Amino acid sequence: MTQTYKLYGAEFSLYSGKARSYLRKKGIPFEEITSTLSVYKNFIIPRTGVRYIPVVQTPEDQVFQDTTTIIDELEKRFPDHSVYPETPKQRLAALLLEVYADEWLVIPAMHYRWNYPAMNSNFVYGEFGSMVLPRAPKFIQRFVGKKVGDKFKGFVPKLGIYDHNTNAIETSYVQLLEDLQAHFEQHDYLLGSKPSIADFGLIAPMYAHLYRDPAPGKLMRSKAPAVCQWVRRMISEEPDSTRGAWLENDDIPETLMPVLQRMAREHLPVLVDTDTRLQQWRSENPDKQEIDRFIGTHKFVVEGVEAERVVLPYALWMFQRPVDYYQSLGATREVDAFLNEVGFGNALQTGLQNRVERPDNKLRFAE
Repeated sequence: MTQTYKLYGAEFSLYSGKARSYLRKKGIPFEEITSTLSVYKNFIIPRTGVRYIPVVQTPEDQVFQDTTTIIDELEKRFPDHSVYPETPKQRLAALLLEVYADEWLVIPAMHYRWNYPAMNSNFVYGEFGSMVLPRAPKFIQRFVGKKVGDKFKGFVPKLGIYDHNTNAIETSYVQLLEDLQAHFEQHDYLLGSKPSIADFGLIAPMYAHLYRDPAPGKLMRSKAPAVCQWVRRMISEEPDSTRGAWLENDDIPETLMPVLQRMAREHLPVLVDTDTRLQQWRSENPDKQEIDRFIGTHKFVVEGVEAERVVLPYALWMFQRPVDYYQSLGATREVDAFLNEVGFGNALQTGLQNRVERPDNKLRFAE
């Protein structure tokens, strides 16, 4: 009989939604523990060395932080019905989409959460406060929640969200919603009738922020009802990885191509430049093995509007995964043709200048 795992997270936490959905869809028994201040102080920080959720504790008392690490560790324990497609185009697409969802869609997620205070503030601050002081009256929860939530709100400009480019961010997101609406009208999940690692990446921003928060939730329900239905499938407690299938013949749905093309257009240049900037930072800091969370700023463009954001080296740890998988395949015309069609060119062929790792939940240059 499978023992119960523990998920330390929060309903309004973006990445907690990814881990929670995975545990449910795989049918892994777990209990969720709200990450109160006491839990942070007495468990999360001492056991992980960092202040981030979600965290998963195994029945054997192993502790894993970071959703990608959590999923990969649990895939070793529950290998049946893997969330990773076996065929090359589908697996590569799934890995790329996980990076895009995890690392780029946090921009609309954070914009819609914090830049619509009239609709969102009471709800969002209440959510933060209920985590910190779960037994306090609602008005006290909102008061305390504002103090905690405003620290997260302070991250908005770091991501490159400013007054001059919010219209561009919203235009891009609404078009993404329309593309996903067209896709989910035809398919239950991104690559067929069962969820893959791409779905678990996408549910992170789409559930906690863009579905639950009042302002973006209203937008999603009006613009993309099929996306709402997918969200509900992803968060349901019904295991779905044990049935269904990905599309035959390693096919990538035509309806998914605009999503990958948007990633290539908006996100890929940032990932490539992040690698360049990390190489520069490394040469300027030759004695540092651990990498700072932010290493300066760089420009990016959404819908023709340029802005500046911090350089986030962690994204390279995620992008390393599809790069490594592509390079493990050797020369393959079909995959190269697919990458060219979606606009990646030779980015994966070129690879990365830096290899990074996270052996202790902190980003380091690989040995």
